[in-house]
Amino acid sequence: MDKHLLGGISPTRFLREYWQKKPLLVRNAVPGFAGLINPDALIALSCEDDVQARLIRQKKQDWQLQHGPFAGTDFKRIGKQPWTLLVQELNHHLDAAETLLTRFNFIPHARLDDLMVSYAVDGGGVGPHFDSYDVFLLQGKGQRLWQISAQDKLDLVPGAPLKILRHFKAEQEWLLNPGDMLYLPPRYAHNGVAVGECMTYSIGFRSPSVQEIATQFLVYLQDRIELTGMYQDPELSLQKHPAQISDAMLEQVETMLERIHWTQKEVVDFLGCYLTEPKPHLFFEPPGNPLSKASFNRQAQKIGVRLAPQSQMLFRNGNFFLNGEYIGIKKAGNRTALQILADRRQLLSAEVEADLLPLLYECYLDGFLLSGAKHG
Repeated sequence: MDKHLLGGISPTRFLREYWQKKPLLVRNAVPGFAGLINPDALIALSCEDDVQARLIRQKKQDWQLQHGPFAGTDFKRIGKQPWTLLVQELNHHLDAAETLLTRFNFIPHARLDDLMVSYAVDGGGVGPHFDSYDVFLLQGKGQRLWQISAQDKLDLVPGAPLKILRHFKAEQEWLLNPGDMLYLPPRYAHNGVAVGECMTYSIGFRSPSVQEIATQFLVYLQDRIELTGMYQDPELSLQKHPAQISDAMLEQVETMLERIHWTQKEVVDFLGCYLTEPKPHLFFEPPGNPLSKASFNRQAQKIGVRLAPQSQMLFRNGNFFLNGEYIGIKKAGNRTALQILADRRQLLSAEVEADLLPLLYECYLDGFLLSGAKHG
């Protein structure tokens, strides 16, 4: 790992002392970093149909929010008020953004959300707010003034199109230059204001609520649970109130529900599928002119393979999960290769197992996998 990224702090110490506990400011975290994309290219990207983008305009205390995709004319009609363009999942559209994320591999892939980039004119920002997830704010082009607060009062401005804090009192502030980075744990109030034109790269880590996990697990179970039998009441007795739910019915249904149980294996399978499930707006495009199986095999063993930028792959023991699907692998050598693919998001040519090629080719045809590793 780059010694600069955490200011000389080891990943172990960072996780122990800072992660989800307190902020960390790192000067020159990425030496020489000037950004990954220029403003014109970012604006052009925000006009594409498959890109999630937001345009935020500010006029005194009035905030306006517009969702993309945009037209080029949208940016010509903005006027002189401060504005900010936010583009999500830059790592799905730019190889350099995907490479930047590898610097943060000391955080499990299961927690990674995406790399968002914001471009703001002088004075632009999204207002004082808090996030429910961990975030690293890496400064690219220009400068941004960050103000932060550990305040407990997190009520929001009613009716605002953004989650703007109603009361914000800065406790610390720093002016970040290109390459500087600020880590913030969840629910830490912060406000970033552009000083001149600036671009900030936000590496965010998902943190689903207990309610979301429980709800999705119940959905997962309903497709897999099988309970035999039917409700029966051969000893039904006359009730004084026909509309009353009887003790006998209540007790029988309670007994039925007690038969619902799950194993750790089912929790593993649920987590693997849930955490790798693509977001609703994501689609995988099969190759337009796919290689034949023989050609793919030759290329894979010559130049390797890599995951598509939007693919998510996780594993536990011999269980692998790719884009919401379970992959069962029996051979130890194949499991080792797939662990490398999940960890590094690519396999070099020497790491491609011959009997793994049928699976890799199927993933290639689905658009989950690309031919050719990035290096090596």
